[in-house]
Amino acid sequence: MSFSAHRISNANIYLDGASFFGKAEEIDLGSVKAVMSDFQGLGMIGLIELPDGFDKMEGKINWNSLYGDAATKLATPFKSVALQCRSNVQVFDSTGLVKEIPLVTMMTITFKEYKLGSHKPRDPAKYESPFSATYVRQVLDGNEVLLLDYLANIFKVNGEDQLATYRKNIGQA
Repeated sequence: MSFSAHRISNANIYLDGASFFGKAEEIDLGSVKAVMSDFQGLGMIGLIELPDGFDKMEGKINWNSLYGDAATKLATPFKSVALQCRSNVQVFDSTGLVKEIPLVTMMTITFKEYKLGSHKPRDPAKYESPFSATYVRQVLDGNEVLLLDYLANIFKVNGEDQLATYRKNIGQA
């Protein structure tokens, strides 16, 4: 069995298709988190948790300055923005770097705050832009890992529709 190590050490972000190369210091894409509820029944010796859906998805971008082309997208909570984060995944084995593959995360986001900045002498200003997301699709080396669309009740893992029966049962499919 051969071992390979994957490493992601950098990325670039795009808002509505425009590159923001070198303008952000960090992006936190958030996480897909299940909402769980307790379940207990007669005869069961323990309490278990069962999934009820998904929690809200939140993330943030830390900018290294204020940029007008970004600011106009960040300032309104009434318009969603297409966010794309493109990463380079390095794959190593015992011989060293063997290949590099793309990781692309696409999201529909809405910015929740517009920070006006904090300024101190001789200290670069930083701007944090928290957002919420209603859609995420993640593709690794051309293969869809995850697709979650909150507004369309779609959840796919590795292309398999996890909610097909649910949508059928509620008359949505």
